[in-house]
Amino acid sequence: MSATTDSSAPLRSGIQINIPRPVVPPPMPAPIAAEPAQSGVVPDDLGVVPPMPESLEDTGISLALIEQLILKFLYFRGEVMGRDLASLLGLQYSLIDDLLETLKRQHYVGIRKSLGMGNSSGIFALTESGRNLTREYLESNQYTGTIPVPLHQYAEVVRRQRLAENWLSPASLHRAFKHLVVEQDILARIGPAVNSNKSFLIYGQPGNGKTALAESLFRVETAPIYLPYAIECQGNIVQLYDPIYHQKLDDDTYDSVAIDRDHGYDRRWFKCRRPFIITGGELSLDMLDLSFNKVSKVYDAPFQLKANNGIYLIDDFGRQKASPAEILNRWIVPMERHVDYLSFQAGGKMTVPFEAFLIFSTNLRPDQLGDEAFLRRIQYKMFLRSPGKNEFVEIFERFTDSRMLDCAPGVIETFVNKHYVDGGKRYRRCHPRDVISHAIDIINFESLPKQLTEDVLDRAFDSCFTDNIDVND
Repeated sequence: MSATTDSSAPLRSGIQINIPRPVVPPPMPAPIAAEPAQSGVVPDDLGVVPPMPESLEDTGISLALIEQLILKFLYFRGEVMGRDLASLLGLQYSLIDDLLETLKRQHYVGIRKSLGMGNSSGIFALTESGRNLTREYLESNQYTGTIPVPLHQYAEVVRRQRLAENWLSPASLHRAFKHLVVEQDILARIGPAVNSNKSFLIYGQPGNGKTALAESLFRVETAPIYLPYAIECQGNIVQLYDPIYHQKLDDDTYDSVAIDRDHGYDRRWFKCRRPFIITGGELSLDMLDLSFNKVSKVYDAPFQLKANNGIYLIDDFGRQKASPAEILNRWIVPMERHVDYLSFQAGGKMTVPFEAFLIFSTNLRPDQLGDEAFLRRIQYKMFLRSPGKNEFVEIFERFTDSRMLDCAPGVIETFVNKHYVDGGKRYRRCHPRDVISHAIDIINFESLPKQLTEDVLDRAFDSCFTDNIDVND
């Protein structure tokens, strides 16, 4: 997350919870303070840009690994044009020309045909010797993708893409929440936590919008960041790119001819929105470490690594397969030192940057999660209260408008007085969505006019809740 300072209209009171949880939340771009270029990392108006390698040595990867990737691509694809092969590796063709010539002299590859513009237009294929050698390489691992980025290059870019101090303004926070009904006192408590990029606990009764509140943070306008497709460490390859969580902003149709004309940025990296990752009760401790695929012999990155320079929301905190203490103990070192330690299957470890904004959301009381010393590890806490009547009515009206339903004046007020004021039902910010959704189902089934009436709302209310029914009747 980063921010702009655009102004926004004053917010209305309450929180409207009327949007489903997106599978891939879309963070928006925001400027990052530029720093002087160093160690091959170039700043521009949008932030840090990994430059195109000028030589194979600049990739930080051994020639042997690059050679293996070339042979694997040819093995799985059969025949590949030279410049397309460079594109698959994420390089300019000129960088692999000599390497291909060497492989030709060693009789591992050959040119089937050419378009007459040098090796870049030649159609390469493996010889029988090349196929035998590639099978040996595949026993080590079956990774076939862009050349991985060495860990030290990845760590530097992540740290240089972290948020500048005081990056978030009240105006940009208001813009992010303008689709909801949000009271100023709530934003006043969210703002400092988000601006500090420290850990944040949101707790309160179920149905009051804790998750939706956290999800709205991806609407804060942010600048694109760069993430590598894969990382190399100690000879191991860790796949980082995940299409579920990473929304790419660049065009995958590039080729090495286009790259040679305009270097742009290192194509071993992809430009994307800042990630927003959510896990809930399914989370277990082993999901927070490297996952080894026994078939491909390649590691998959854990959630917190995929969430670097973005947000990681642990929803339903306290209901995971591991205890709250085990989950939080896992985060003590990363939260305090901004580094994390991940284990390889053979016993080695890799030290990676930890620059994800951790948010914990729970329906439990804080004292049910742990003691004071335990909770002190989470820097910011916020109790999300239930809405008052006016907030609730406004949420109801806005959700009604969003579903393009007619509603006579006073109908919603009468409904709220009957079931909540007189009936003693507690307000929850999710109730307008639930009741109106049931009302729409009734209207559709009975082919009624698209209008909320007292009768339809009463029937929808009865079908939503069980605590208004006496099971002894």
